[in-house]
Amino acid sequence: MNKSELGSALRALRQASGREAKAVARSAAMSSSKLSKIENGSVMPSVVDVEQLLTALGVSEDVKTEYMSVARAVATEATAWRLYRRLGYHRKQQQIQAIESRTNLLRLFQPSLVPGLLQTPEYVQAVLGRKHLTEDQLTRAVGARLARQRILYEPGRRLRFIVTEPVLRWRIVPPLVMAGQLDKLISVSRIPGIDLMIVPLSVRQTEFPGHSFSIKDDRMVTVETVHAELSVTDPRDVALYIEKFDSFAEVAISGDSMRAMVAGIRDGFLTEQETD
Repeated sequence: MNKSELGSALRALRQASGREAKAVARSAAMSSSKLSKIENGSVMPSVVDVEQLLTALGVSEDVKTEYMSVARAVATEATAWRLYRRLGYHRKQQQIQAIESRTNLLRLFQPSLVPGLLQTPEYVQAVLGRKHLTEDQLTRAVGARLARQRILYEPGRRLRFIVTEPVLRWRIVPPLVMAGQLDKLISVSRIPGIDLMIVPLSVRQTEFPGHSFSIKDDRMVTVETVHAELSVTDPRDVALYIEKFDSFAEVAISGDSMRAMVAGIRDGFLTEQETD
């Protein structure tokens, strides 16, 4: 089987399972029309699409390994943000949630924004509100992103976040709203299984931030660029991102020191609000 045959092979798997296309698409966090196009070969499935479908079908590990190796024939894939906008950002959030639900160790580096899993509703609204969505699209996208945050409280997860100090000061919301966002970071950092680290501007840097990235276990990295999201699955490339994450972790602060730093910046926003 090669990648051009993947769609028809997935259709055969679904038909053998006896499940209806609509139910499988729903479980895989995609539309029925997209599944139909994948099965008919008019749309090439991404690595994420294949993993979602195989999980929804409940195939054996041997079958999953075979199909995923074909899907990973192209080690890096890019999906333009305009496509996600057309399909609906809420569907993208649901897709991310499905991937995160199968991830035991999540490592996320963010040099520009508070990570989505840690955002307050007001912060989410401000971030997604810049994507020129309709009111209904924005409401659904905000709700879908906030729904992902249930993972923060699920036992057995290991969630490691590294953000740079400028993220705590980036003024995309009013001072009082930013103070509330920083309060949430402090409280979330106390949840078992969550490690929130801050890279201070005062320490000597051995790495350059570049862009945000998220590592799911050791199997996949997603990278956000201006025009598209990249999915990286080649183990050699995934290892590079793990190495970069670990380099930032070496100079980052966590625990009480981190919380004291965040609280100090929060207090600055509160003082600013009081004097306005």
